[in-house]
Parts: sequence; C-alpha cells; structure tokens
Amino acid sequence: MGMIYVPVFILMFLICFCNSEDSLTPTKPLSPGDRLISDGGIFALGFFSPKNSSANSYIGIWYNNIPERTYVWVANRDSPISSSSSDQSRCLVWMGELVDTEKRGDGRGENLYLRIPSSSVSKKTGALKIALPVMASLLILVCVCLVWIRKSRGKHQTKGPMNFAMIEQLDNSDGLYDENSKILWISFKDIVPATDGFSDSNVLGRGGFGVVYKGTLEGGKEVDVKRLTKCSDHGMGHFRNEVVLIAKLQHRNLVRLLGYCIHGAEKLLSYEYLPNKSLDYFLFDDAKRFMLDWPTRFSIIKGVARGLVYLHHDSRMTIIHRDLKASNILLDAEMRPKISDFGMARIFGDNQQQANTRHFVGTYGYMSPEYAMEGIFSVKSDTYSYGVLLLEIVSGLKMSSPQHFPNLIDYAWNLLKEGNSKDFLDTVLLNSCSLHQVSLCIHIALSCVQGSPSGRPLMSLVVSMPENEAMPLTMPRQPSYFVGRRHEAEEAREGSVNSAGPTTLVGR
Repeated sequence: MGMIYVPVFILMFLICFCNSEDSLTPTKPLSPGDRLISDGGIFALGFFSPKNSSANSYIGIWYNNIPERTYVWVANRDSPISSSSSDQSRCLVWMGELVDTEKRGDGRGENLYLRIPSSSVSKKTGALKIALPVMASLLILVCVCLVWIRKSRGKHQTKGPMNFAMIEQLDNSDGLYDENSKILWISFKDIVPATDGFSDSNVLGRGGFGVVYKGTLEGGKEVDVKRLTKCSDHGMGHFRNEVVLIAKLQHRNLVRLLGYCIHGAEKLLSYEYLPNKSLDYFLFDDAKRFMLDWPTRFSIIKGVARGLVYLHHDSRMTIIHRDLKASNILLDAEMRPKISDFGMARIFGDNQQQANTRHFVGTYGYMSPEYAMEGIFSVKSDTYSYGVLLLEIVSGLKMSSPQHFPNLIDYAWNLLKEGNSKDFLDTVLLNSCSLHQVSLCIHIALSCVQGSPSGRPLMSLVVSMPENEAMPLTMPRQPSYFVGRRHEAEEAREGSVNSAGPTTLVGR
C-alpha cells in the first residue's frame, strides 16, 4: 500500500507548484498594454499617454470603470518615457518601484493583480498551468486504478497468507503438467461458507490424512472438499500427489479434481461431488448393503479393474496407487466406481518394475506380503489389493471378519476347495446373482492374492477375465503370507515345501 501514497505526494507538490504570484517581479514585468486591476475593479495601473501626445508615456493609476479616464496618481510625472530612445525594449518596460505619495490611513486600500499579457513569458507560464493540472489528473487516475486492481485481486485471493513454497513445489512437479492440465485455484473464503464452516453435519468421510466434507459453492454447484490434517508430517507430499496426479489423469473410473487451496497451514482439495459416498458406506452396513445387488457389484468390480489398467498401462505414467480399498472407491449417482485418494501413489519410470521404501503407507490387510514385510512395491501390489477388495465385494465381509479363519483370503480358499463357494456369497445376493460369475470372481480374487508377485496376473489380464465366462476355472494355489521370501527357483519347483510357518496380517 506504501506505493499508492507516492502519487498522492507528487500530486500535492504539483498543486502547490501551480499557485501563481500576483506581483511585479523581474520575470513578470509590466509591459505596454498590461494593466493591474484592483481587487474590487475600481482602480487600474498601467502605462498611458496623454490624449494630445503619443511621444511620451507615463505609468499611473486611474479609475477603471469611468469612461472619461481620470488619473489619481502618476509615478513619473517629471520624467516621462520617451519613444525616441534607441533601446525600445528598455523604454517600453517599467521596472521601477511604485511609490504612492498619498498614504491612506483608513485601511481601505485595495490589492492590485497582474493581468498577464500575450508575451513569450506568459505563453510559457500558461502552457505550464495547463500541463500541470493534466499531469495531476493523470496521477489521480493512476491512483484510482491501483486501488481498484488491488481490491479486484483480493476477491480471488485468500485473507490469510499463502504458502508460496508449497505452490512452487506444485509448479516444479517433474514436468507432469502440460498445456491441457488446468488446475483451478479456489479461495479459502469461498470454501468456508460452502462447507458451512466445516460443519460436522457435512462430513462425508474421515481418513488418515484428513476429512471429506460436502460443499455447495456460490451458484449451487455441489463439490467434495478434502481438508488435509494439519499435523500430518506427510501432508504436503500427500497434497502434492493429489493435485499433480489427479489433475493429469483423466478416466471415467478415477475421481476428478476441480481445484485446490492453500491458506496458511490449511491445505484443501475440491473434487466432483459423488452423492453415494464410498463403497464401504454400503458394503459393510447391514441396513444399506441390500442396495448393492449383484449386477451393481459386478459392474463395480469391472470398473475398478479398468481404472487400475489405466493407471498401470494406459496413462503416459505408470502409477502405483498403494492404498486401494473399499473406502477409496467412490460411487457416483449411477453407482459407477471412481478410484480416489492418490496421496500415497508413486510414479514409475518407463523401465522401472519395482521400488523399495522404508516408509510404509497403506492399510494392513490390503498390503501385499512383499510390501508389508520388505517395503517392496510394484503394479502387482495393486493387483493384490484388488484381489482383497474383490473378495470383500462378493462376500460383504471385511478382511478380518470371518470367524474360525485368520482372514478372508483363507476363508474363501477353503470354501472353494470344499466346493462350497456359494457359502462365501453375501446372503443378500442369493436371488440376484449368477453363481458362475460369483465363482469366476472368487477364482480371479484368489489368483490376485498369491504370496509371490510373479504368481499374480497383471491388471491388463484381470480386466478381461470377468467378461470371459468361457474361461476354465482352475484351482488356484493356496495364498499365504510368509515370514521370508522364497527364492524364485524354489517357488517354481513342483510341490516345494518351505519350513517357514505362515504369518497373518490382520486388516483394520
């Protein structure tokens, strides 16, 4: 704001400079034809020549408004200015001091003002008097424009300070943006009223990295607003992944990002509004799971597979989600699935097959054995999570729900081995399902949750399996967790036995 006051000071200076002086000075001489008029217009002072002679000039004061000029005072009565002088300019300009022989003591004297002639000096002064007000007006206009621009920008910015270091990280995101990637900045002061001040009544879901609210923007547009937890150590990395990846990836089975906001410690993301919340909202609720009939569940199974194929193979980047689970599958108005929450996703290079991390993220039960035990992840890690999700969709049970079995995987494999796969089916589906499709989905799921990554199919193969009802259903190998990884040669050996006992990771 300090810069706005600078033109004001300049303006005040110019206004002061524009003031004129009504007095006789060396730069403002009294020339022939000029007159000084008194304040009341009664008297005039200037050069004159008697009616009967034009050879001599005098300077005096006369009554200004009387037609018959009557002089009241003459300065050079005894020494008139002669026109015969060789120096005409000197003779025609009077620079002497005015001395009135009659001093009025009544205090009723009048001021005399200079009427500027059309001389070279007056022309310069007149031009200056025109130019300076114009310049002052322009400065006033600039001040008004600066104030207006500042206020208009304020409407699109937050009241609190933005973290420009965070924004710079988003701008330097490994070249993931291109001309077609447009992410909208949303003002914090627009989000607060949209969510009714982040009211609990607008909460749609809670996760490890934040809370999701329903919001209604000005104009009536409904959105989902994800508010990241302030105290999260990995909040910025989560935020950056969400903004960069979801803005770049466009698929009907991936959630669509509408905008983002950074307001001090607040980091918020705005998504398309999905009225049916998440899959787990229906799947694990006894009062709502009947709304997921078998055709709807079968469509969700195929939709999630298509989304993963896009992430792993069809996008220009290979994306490992690393946290695929029922609560991260959102449902639109037609119950179409959309994969969400890319905060823990990782990008692979063209020739990269796997990566290792010491920072374990994800949800136990959905995590593959090699990732849970050694921090190694790849596209096959997502395949494992998909297999667990598939078992949950078919059975309506959580990973750790089955009684008398360590987890859902062992429960499904034992029922399939005994030929009782129908008992694995959610009871609300008995009248709406195809038993062949159910059995096919159980086989696909068990092949996806094999202990070794090499034993799991790629998602590009998995996506075609539900549509291929003629596919032979061979008994998959028993899936299990192991304390250590077996050598690939030992895994390939028929009937090999490992002395290490199975270890179970219980889902939360």
